[in-house]
Amino acid sequence: MAWCAVYAAVEASREGKGTSLPFPLPAPYAAPAQLILASLAVVAAAACWATRRRLGRSGRMAVGTALILTTPVFALGMTVLPIHVVPLASGSGLESATGLAHALLSTVLTSCLVLVGLSYRRRLTGACPRCGFRHTGGHDAPLVHPGASTASRRTRRMAYLLVCGVLPWAGVKTIWTLGGDALGITAEKWQKSNSGGSELSKALASVGIDVTVLAAGLGFFLLAGLMYPWGQVFPRWTLFLSGRRVPRLLPLVPAWLTSIGLSAYGVFLLVYASLAALGVVPAPEPDPELGGTRSGTLWLAAFGGMAFGGLGIGLITAARSYSARTRAICATAGAWPKVVGGLSGLLRSYS
Repeated sequence: MAWCAVYAAVEASREGKGTSLPFPLPAPYAAPAQLILASLAVVAAAACWATRRRLGRSGRMAVGTALILTTPVFALGMTVLPIHVVPLASGSGLESATGLAHALLSTVLTSCLVLVGLSYRRRLTGACPRCGFRHTGGHDAPLVHPGASTASRRTRRMAYLLVCGVLPWAGVKTIWTLGGDALGITAEKWQKSNSGGSELSKALASVGIDVTVLAAGLGFFLLAGLMYPWGQVFPRWTLFLSGRRVPRLLPLVPAWLTSIGLSAYGVFLLVYASLAALGVVPAPEPDPELGGTRSGTLWLAAFGGMAFGGLGIGLITAARSYSARTRAICATAGAWPKVVGGLSGLLRSYS
């Protein structure tokens, strides 16, 4: 409720100031749109307050509908988070302070509303609001975590297949970095357009590594950790942490936050590239700094969609499996067999 109030206050204060937020393209938000976002935040705050009250059937439906309708709206604002995080991580500087602040506000608010909705749904179905299983006793017993496990073969195959979408994008970027030409764009023009980057990105480019390809490699590392036991128990090479349980949210939070933005942006690029290839929408104009042709620019958009969408959906697949395999249960006496049976069925279904 407090974060809804903060979000509403920020959006209302921006009303009429033409704040530029880069989603999906850099353009100022209209004043009515900001007022609508502020109003939706107030509605979400009221729904959060009502989840702890005894309501009738119509009241429960109103609260559920409010959470279901408002959460996706705020989730749209968090999809641009990777656009701000990647330049910061590479040392290229801040893309937009206002845009980053809006993305962080949307991210925290979306996360809060998802947790509120999940807890509310569990209470309505008679399940424990903490672990999600039905059991007797209180809900303040210690949590028991399952042992380390590997994702199912089907999950691993699907995740690896999706990540292969990065290869065309990484191949083109590597060709440019090494001095070759691709998609009608010369390496000289590409390097010139990136001359304003950080010293780190220039140093990586000098040895043939593009910073976006490196970021994709970090995403693959996160994806692998979500599917194998070393993502649940720190391995030997972590020195002092070796053998300790990995906090469940440590890989899940970055996985969910980045995967939603990457997959949404990737799907948008793929849909746009497909419609442009069919002539439904105009093809993109070549960048004046890069040159090239319309077809080359269209292929570049398609490769970007395959890379971002593949990595994002792959992370969603791995994170879903990790979430199911690491789900803790309340160690309530007398309810253990029923809880373990439910957990086993959940693992077989989702992992």
